[in-house]
Amino acid sequence: MKGLIVLKFSFIFLLLASQSAMGSQKRKSRHQIKPCKQFVLYYHDILYGGIGGHDPANATSAAVTNATKLGNFSFGLMVIFDDPMTKDQNLHSPVPVARAQGFYFYDMKSTASAWFAYTLLFNSSDYKGTINIMGADPIIEKTRDLSVVGGTGDFFMARGIATFQTDALEGTKYFRLKMDIKLYECY
Repeated sequence: MKGLIVLKFSFIFLLLASQSAMGSQKRKSRHQIKPCKQFVLYYHDILYGGIGGHDPANATSAAVTNATKLGNFSFGLMVIFDDPMTKDQNLHSPVPVARAQGFYFYDMKSTASAWFAYTLLFNSSDYKGTINIMGADPIIEKTRDLSVVGGTGDFFMARGIATFQTDALEGTKYFRLKMDIKLYECY
């Protein structure tokens, strides 16, 4: 008899707990539908030593490791960068909106994929502070989402998504990414 009562109470407790969890998930998803801040930036990367040769005056990135002999997709190659971020597609915009500083490395042997970790440094009349972004970039996909994991200044403790889309590609010398940044936690 006691076992039956314990079983009934356990069932009721689990039922109530699952309904409570479902209710909190619904609240979270409704809360995150509309970003509190959204903007589009263009990331410009000019690789030193790429097809364009060794031009340190124009390069904004450089490989710091060699690719391994594993796979056909530069597996293990790591690149550090200090790239300009613009509001439009023009690499030579008079004033970059921000700088992207960090690294990416090619992390798959079987397909083109990189993993990014970097900080956007803003110092303009529009924004001051930083946004930290990291995550996987499966290059063959049309769009890729990376996580916004924090920030400072105008972006204090920001959380959200940075959606990458390849906008231009010139072999290994230059690429441009369109970044649609949506922040869902703004303080």
